Amino acid sequence: MSTAKSIMEITAEEWLAALQITAAEAPDAVIVEGSWWRQQRTDWRLSYLKDVEELRFPDIFLGEWRGKGVAYCCAYGAPRTAEIIHLFSQIGAKLAIQIGTCGGLQPGLNPGNIIVPTVAIARDGVAHLYGGQEGVMSDPLWSKNARSAMLERGIDVHQGAHLTWSSIFAQDRRLIETWRLAGYLSVDMETATTFATASYFGVPALSMLAVWDDLIHGKSFLDPLAQDEQNALDASNQAVYEVALQLVEMIGTK
Repeated sequence: MSTAKSIMEITAEEWLAALQITAAEAPDAVIVEGSWWRQQRTDWRLSYLKDVEELRFPDIFLGEWRGKGVAYCCAYGAPRTAEIIHLFSQIGAKLAIQIGTCGGLQPGLNPGNIIVPTVAIARDGVAHLYGGQEGVMSDPLWSKNARSAMLERGIDVHQGAHLTWSSIFAQDRRLIETWRLAGYLSVDMETATTFATASYFGVPALSMLAVWDDLIHGKSFLDPLAQDEQNALDASNQAVYEVALQLVEMIGTK
């Protein structure tokens, strides 16, 4: 009988050896961001951190923020997101944070508003492999802390049910209307994956997403924003990461 292991059977110690780091060097938190603009986002986010190094696997970075270890990866889509959350949750991360942008599905959502999902409906094609079924919950305390930090910055925050879908391209007006009627606030491609994968390893997770697309009015990322809308979106893209780092500072203090 073969003794070969599947990836799911690899131990934390084996992952540490593969990454060429020690258990003491494993990060306190992992932050993943879903974006096409990988290089721009990566350069921007890493500029906040000290002692940054790219780990043995490409596009996975480790740095330090005020005494806490932070792993960051611009991970677009559910399969890549699951890999990053799996890896760092297994080796000891204490918090998983999803950031990025999303499409709005309800009236009254404006570019730059922030969605902090309470539950992510899993239509990503990956969450179920980690036990995520119809809906995967965020950690309520960490989500509350995120919402409070956003409100302190004067940013409009919405909480509720959010949808994670498998493809930004494979959605039409019929689907969008179905999602709106179901009461989903917004849609992205990664949040349910992050929640399910982190939960599989017993790690709390939250998501903070800046509203970009106005899907119920047929506006996608291809449509230009008014200058005030662009300014609000830019500010929120900055805020989701800065608040993520604020939360990282809180690890072990609550």
